[in-house]
Amino acid sequence: MPVPAPRAAVPAGAAPALPDAGLLHRRIAAWFDAAARPLPWREPGCGPWGVMVSEFMLQQTPVSRVLPVWEQWMQRWPSPAALAAEPSGEAVRAWGRLGYPRRALRLHAAAAAIVENHGGAVPRTYPELLALPGVGTYTAAAIASFAFDAPETVVDTNIRRVHARLVSGEALPAPSLTAAEMRLAQALMPGETGAKAWNAGVMELGALICTARSPKCGQCPVLDECAWVAAGRPEPRHVPRGQAWAGTDRQVRGAMMAVLRKATAPVLPGLLLGSVDLVTAGTAESPGGVQAELNRLRQLNASDEQLARCLDGLLADGLAEASPAGVRLPA
Repeated sequence: MPVPAPRAAVPAGAAPALPDAGLLHRRIAAWFDAAARPLPWREPGCGPWGVMVSEFMLQQTPVSRVLPVWEQWMQRWPSPAALAAEPSGEAVRAWGRLGYPRRALRLHAAAAAIVENHGGAVPRTYPELLALPGVGTYTAAAIASFAFDAPETVVDTNIRRVHARLVSGEALPAPSLTAAEMRLAQALMPGETGAKAWNAGVMELGALICTARSPKCGQCPVLDECAWVAAGRPEPRHVPRGQAWAGTDRQVRGAMMAVLRKATAPVLPGLLLGSVDLVTAGTAESPGGVQAELNRLRQLNASDEQLARCLDGLLADGLAEASPAGVRLPA
């Protein structure tokens, strides 16, 4: 595939010239048919519920970590009714180490709403999906597109990056989604049919080829249309800052959640807060063989203030419940 002649990047604030959308649709669709990963939520036998579960799990979590949890989840809860029939704490437990466990609570709440308001069937339209608990604009559009081939514009991190390079000549998109990006994404959409294939194809292109750090431009099906390559691959105007992990409340909360997920009975608050000695704690105080998880929590060397703040946060977020017997996952 020939490399386009050099040209200047689009000036900041200027509307980029649109390439031949039909050409992009054909090339990316052909590439996707040949190169797409065989993910289970893309299989013809996967219904709307499987797509919905995948969209909740894939938010800020890579596919490699989602796959085993999605498969276990679908075996245990193959329908919204199956999930809604169990306590929300079981959803949090099964979420495991996917991170951001409030997504599990939201998915459980959405399943309950589907059972109550939609006869147990995932709704088909964007407004109905958006009305579900925990479903935002992106998730509603993605479910409508990937489950029902609705003509909705899906814009995630991968799609934003492809659009930024292909059309705007930018190495990376702006830190947050802009109205101009949404207009561009809408302008590139196919007609009433083909939205699912287009959205999935551009998303996969960003995940496999047009990656953030090491793009494989030589394998790109639209290399000769790419404004970023034509501009000489300029450096990004916006450099994303890495998120710290060690020592953060997120790390401590995650360690506390690991204890609660493993426990088969309520855990004394003192064990989570470090005020009960692990060596002298009896089995009644350390239920369900959670010694290893408690040790990992201790090894973080969190202050008393941070431990208390994190436990209070888990309780306030509904990820844990306090009872006379101790702290547990929500019932």
